[in-house]
Amino acid sequence: MTTQPFTVADVMTRRVVAVQSDADFKEIVAAMERWKITAVPVLAGEGRVVGIVSEADLLLKEEFRDHRLGLVEQLHRLEATAKAGSRRAKDLMTSPAVTVGPEASLPRAARLMAAHRVKRLPVVDEHGTILGIVSRADLLKVFLRTDEELAAEVRRDVVEHLFPLSRDRVAVRVDAGVVTLSGEVRDSALIPMAARLARTVEGVVDVRSELTARPGG
Repeated sequence: MTTQPFTVADVMTRRVVAVQSDADFKEIVAAMERWKITAVPVLAGEGRVVGIVSEADLLLKEEFRDHRLGLVEQLHRLEATAKAGSRRAKDLMTSPAVTVGPEASLPRAARLMAAHRVKRLPVVDEHGTILGIVSRADLLKVFLRTDEELAAEVRRDVVEHLFPLSRDRVAVRVDAGVVTLSGEVRDSALIPMAARLARTVEGVVDVRSELTARPGG
């Protein structure tokens, strides 16, 4: 049976540093400094995520400290100037927050981060209540899987699945996350598929196929 793909719930950080919507500017800065983070979710009620305050949001206050905007620039940067004059999380935050569910795949989380140009996503349940947070670093955790783990999964989920009759003639080697498939199989049409499936195993860096087909296969 094929191993279930990793989800956000498998890699997320469950201990979340967050602030309430009425948190003041210095409280937010202090939380970021203490925990060495660059953004915090903003919560309302019993943990519902309503926004995110990032360093970029806070630095607007410094940016506009001694800079007088012309009328045209003010019109183009209304949100930024409003944040620069604010001191509560509810006024500083970017809202709505970009969030992800715990069951989402790691590629989906990565695409969300790239599309919205963010480094982390609050993980929420169906009610929007925070469950954890997933960062770029969390998504890379799958690449910490050992070569032995990867080899065992490729053999079980790829080789034994595609080549039940030839499996004893197929070797799976993994070095620093790079999978090498070698040996002789009966069906040449399945060789490209084996490489594609091996590449989908979480934690695999690359795949090299040295498989060959038996004459007449």
